[in-house]
Amino acid sequence: MKKTTTICAAVLLACASLAQAASGDAAEHPSVKRPTSMPPSADLNYTINAKQHGLTINGTASVQWRAGDGKYSIVTESRAAIFGKILENRSEGAIDDFGLAPVTFTEKRFRKDPYTTSFKRDAKTISFSIDDTTYPIKGGEQDRSSAQWQLAAQARATPDKFKPGSEWQYFVAGRRDAEVWSFKVVNTEAVKIGGGEVQALHLTKAPSADKEGQQVELWLAPSLDWYPVRVRFNDADGDFVDQILEKVVKK
Repeated sequence: MKKTTTICAAVLLACASLAQAASGDAAEHPSVKRPTSMPPSADLNYTINAKQHGLTINGTASVQWRAGDGKYSIVTESRAAIFGKILENRSEGAIDDFGLAPVTFTEKRFRKDPYTTSFKRDAKTISFSIDDTTYPIKGGEQDRSSAQWQLAAQARATPDKFKPGSEWQYFVAGRRDAEVWSFKVVNTEAVKIGGGEVQALHLTKAPSADKEGQQVELWLAPSLDWYPVRVRFNDADGDFVDQILEKVVKK
């Protein structure tokens, strides 16, 4: 039971953010203003299928995305049938000239104390509740929840620029540090979701060359206001977590 608990927690935690925590490199810090168009506020429900250490695990995830009046919020929950809610995270902040501008990112993991990442706009500093490391704010920084929505907002504003082979970089803060995330556009593909089949832009985020980590694949659907319709995490040993949209309700 202890082994199963650990595996379930590890699997579903991955579904609430786009990557595992990794060491950051403050020398690389992209700060680029690009047009953004925020997707309409919505509640999104996902099914989760995974394989970890030979076990097949299923679960659900929900995302409450809100944007308007110069502010945004993202609330994500992951649940497993046996354990109930095993993770909740929240990203809140403003919408500025760079797009999403997080102020706080909090995460409560299964059987662990919560942590908070703070974007102190007045002091122009990113800080962490569980580490003394700090990073400068130059503009455009994201947290691990807001990054995919910043990407969606930019694709929605300038879809013609999201061509196969194009790359999009963000400086992303996690639990105790920050690093550059680079997404590369692969192609437009058909994705089966709860409501049928949609065409979606496929992007990939590879782990850093000098680090072990997950490859992350993301699919954004233009016909659904560029909402993330699928997110897949691939480990080098063949394990995976696949999160697919089941239902979306605009608010």
